[in-house]
Amino acid sequence: MKLHRLFRQQWVPAPLEEVFAFFDRPENLNEITPPSLHFRLLTPSPVPMHQGALIDYSIRLLGMPLRWTTYIAVYEPPHCFVDVQLRGPYSFWHHTHRFESHQGGTQITDEVLYLLPFGVLGRLVHALWVRHQLEYIFTYRQARIRERFGGEG
Repeated sequence: MKLHRLFRQQWVPAPLEEVFAFFDRPENLNEITPPSLHFRLLTPSPVPMHQGALIDYSIRLLGMPLRWTTYIAVYEPPHCFVDVQLRGPYSFWHHTHRFESHQGGTQITDEVLYLLPFGVLGRLVHALWVRHQLEYIFTYRQARIRERFGGEG
């Protein structure tokens, strides 16, 4: 099994507290998720973020509906939180969100560690589709964040 890593950083000219407050609300995920995924938050709003919170979503992959449940394993406002997939398309999903004051704005760091099921078939699907799909999702996300908070492309 190969552990994959996606790493992205983005600086925005907005204060740490404002940026964290946006990410602290799962209700805002739809704003930064590509429309093609048909993202829906299933957990009733407002969703209180805290260590131990469970959050349910649905998305569509290749036209098929998929439920996704995450667990907030670490919650250290306004600097960090970690969501871990309990149910979804991956064998393992660990997404660390970091925020730090930097040069008069906020440095946003995403690090996702993930595994795919199905052994050799999973590695092939990763190479042909999953890696590109995740890159697309995080590129879209960065563009929406830039539109919301400013910053350079």
